[in-house]
Amino acid sequence: MEHLHDNNRHNNRWLPPESELEEKFILTGGPGGQHVNRTETGVQLRFDVSASSFLTPDHKARLLDLAGRRADSSGVIMIEARSSRSQYRNREQARIRLAELIEKASKPPRKRLKTRPTRAAKKKRLRAKRHRAGLKQKRGKPGLDE
Repeated sequence: MEHLHDNNRHNNRWLPPESELEEKFILTGGPGGQHVNRTETGVQLRFDVSASSFLTPDHKARLLDLAGRRADSSGVIMIEARSSRSQYRNREQARIRLAELIEKASKPPRKRLKTRPTRAAKKKRLRAKRHRAGLKQKRGKPGLDE
């Protein structure tokens, strides 16, 4: 289990300031008995990308694309963590996931290099076309010379 206060390469650097994060605690199911039914150990972490001063406009656009259905139409990303029985660990998990998402969005997509089919691939394709054409030619009605 990663901890937020460890010196991991992505955690602290890519985590937005606490003032830009909003937490809501929710009930979770799963193991834990009565404790889990009575305490709000799950975490919903919200980050308003559109209002953030932490990110550049390009970074924001990539982040919202990457977030997919975790982002709503107003540009708020919501990450839920409810796998642990501990609220502290769920809070950490949500922050780690947000930091990883932001880090992933920080890298611009690589440019695609144009590629062309190899000579062998072209020959193979043409050979297959000729073969297929020959099969189709044989399907026709017999002519006078046959």
